[in-house]
Amino acid sequence: MQTNMASRQMFLMHTLISACLRGVPPEVEAVAREEGLVPHHAARAVARGRIVIPANPVRPHRLCAIGEGCRVRVNVNIGTSGVRCDEDLEIEKAKAALREGADALMDLSTGGDLARIRRRILALDAPVGTVPVYEAVRRAGSAADVDADLLFKVIREHCRQGVDFLTLHCGVNLDALASLQADPRTMGVVSRGGAFHVAMMAATGEENPLYAEYDYLLEILAEHDVVISLGDGMRPGAFVDATHLAKTTEYLALGHLAKRALAAGVQRMIEGPGHIPADQVGYNVRMIKELTDGAPLYLLGPLVTDVAPGYDHVVAAIGGALACMHGADFLCMVSPSEHLALPDVRDIVEGTRVARIAAHVGSLSRAAGSTRNREIRMAEARRSLDWEKQFEAALFPGEARRIHERDGEIETCSMCGDLCAIKTVREILRVPEERMDP
Repeated sequence: MQTNMASRQMFLMHTLISACLRGVPPEVEAVAREEGLVPHHAARAVARGRIVIPANPVRPHRLCAIGEGCRVRVNVNIGTSGVRCDEDLEIEKAKAALREGADALMDLSTGGDLARIRRRILALDAPVGTVPVYEAVRRAGSAADVDADLLFKVIREHCRQGVDFLTLHCGVNLDALASLQADPRTMGVVSRGGAFHVAMMAATGEENPLYAEYDYLLEILAEHDVVISLGDGMRPGAFVDATHLAKTTEYLALGHLAKRALAAGVQRMIEGPGHIPADQVGYNVRMIKELTDGAPLYLLGPLVTDVAPGYDHVVAAIGGALACMHGADFLCMVSPSEHLALPDVRDIVEGTRVARIAAHVGSLSRAAGSTRNREIRMAEARRSLDWEKQFEAALFPGEARRIHERDGEIETCSMCGDLCAIKTVREILRVPEERMDP
């Protein structure tokens, strides 16, 4: 599974990282304008691995920059399961997520015609990620029967089909498995991809092929200029498992793998850190960032308590906002049905909105100009009791308008009415209207 050196150099000449080493590619120019960054600074950040732009060249779509200096972005997971397999419903969920402001989608489908479902999702105007080992397990019949040839074949197919980023659990290696066995956890392994690779290693006694043949994997990704999202297969799945050894062993492996990816011209993100107490969020984020030389960090959660099923989207938003304050870059939506069921459209809408709030809070901690300007606009609109401008500044204007108007059209909100503090003090101070306008 080796290509010759000339072929490898040809692949690397066409990656975004190599283009950024030579100048400012058009896609970097575009995202720099959107994020308010200096274009050549953005190009340098891509070349250093501090920003990723998932954009498979075979499929045009709107761009999304993730990482240093950028707003915190939101991903939404969709996909069929073996229990509920409705392609049309998943497309409806994907469209609902994008309407609610999601920046990217991940297809986690495990039931039905996986290639056809993926094609339909890839037709949408957004970056799309997948987890190829899910399809490999379906084809093989069980995780124990997946071999390297099948796994790499599926990875190639996803790249050729136009997937922009792949979650690949390369750090779930024999060392991580030994750590899990030496320091057992209550929940064991909760990552599906992580569990599949554990099953493969247990069945063969051999190393995870994604780790053993990582250079070959990087050649595939460089050929297609696809971002690798280094999966956190050993993330703790329970509050009580946060300090056990397997997670840290995987962190160390991901640090080495991140450096090798960058050297090969492959854009990479890091995933983590799972269920952890709130007071450990900052430490874990900073440790991952240090080990990976500032690679963009992609989080589901972190979930900071396990006892709020039905409200895990709120729990994840709390953890996500904390994580972003310490440097996390990309939040994966958690829905109200997390740990309970496959989400429906309503769950996707609610989860996406709450994740966007967490991302906005995280972006404020980065002093992002456009994010702070929105806060200024809202404050000025509230001071002026200008409801239309308040709705314009709101993250979810339709919902804000619906709630305000349910008691009829009044100058103030119906809670304060004629006792409105803003109106009272404004009249006492007699602030001229021209001073109130920016």
